[in-house]
Amino acid sequence: MTDNLYKIIDTSTWKRKLHCEIFRNALQPQYNVCLELDITDFIKKVKENKWSFSLAFIHTVTKCASDIEEFRYRFLNDEVVIYDTIHTSFTYLNTETELFKVVNVPMIDDIEDYIELAKETIANQKEYITGPVANDVYQFSSLPWIQFTHFSHTFAGKSDKSNPMFDWGKFYEKDGKISLPFSIQVHHSFIDGFHVGKFVEHIQKQLYNC
Repeated sequence: MTDNLYKIIDTSTWKRKLHCEIFRNALQPQYNVCLELDITDFIKKVKENKWSFSLAFIHTVTKCASDIEEFRYRFLNDEVVIYDTIHTSFTYLNTETELFKVVNVPMIDDIEDYIELAKETIANQKEYITGPVANDVYQFSSLPWIQFTHFSHTFAGKSDKSNPMFDWGKFYEKDGKISLPFSIQVHHSFIDGFHVGKFVEHIQKQLYNC
């Protein structure tokens, strides 16, 4: 991916200075929220356009999350920065070996262009893991075999790792609607429950109006 632009935040005058410091020093500074999304309309559009559900969903979530400023904050070299653009990093299962690879794809505004680039990247990448996860990405993974109600991640690296992580499970039909288990994990230094609520409202509207 090309170098990404970011702005260094002057934390001395930043409105989240106190909250950031409190949660940055917490034993577990990340928290997780699980919920269900109504993807009835979104599934119809995916099928109509013959898109990959996973890639279309990753693109939609990325656009919605990036519309909310707090999701673009990161720690970088002991400073707080906000990126102009957040890219994508997702797991993709090799069904023959039953091992996944981590695929990194730059964000593109047009969904069809993104899906095409993601497919090419998946096909061309031979390595399972190409290196540490970048700072300027959202991380995605799916469990299409499970209708989960709770989710937790393994933790590696420093507690300052603040990439939001999105996961989804097996969708199912109920009362004429299709529901998707969805997990959001964020760093409390930057994102409160209020901001998670804003994101959920935003993504649900987008899934309705796609």
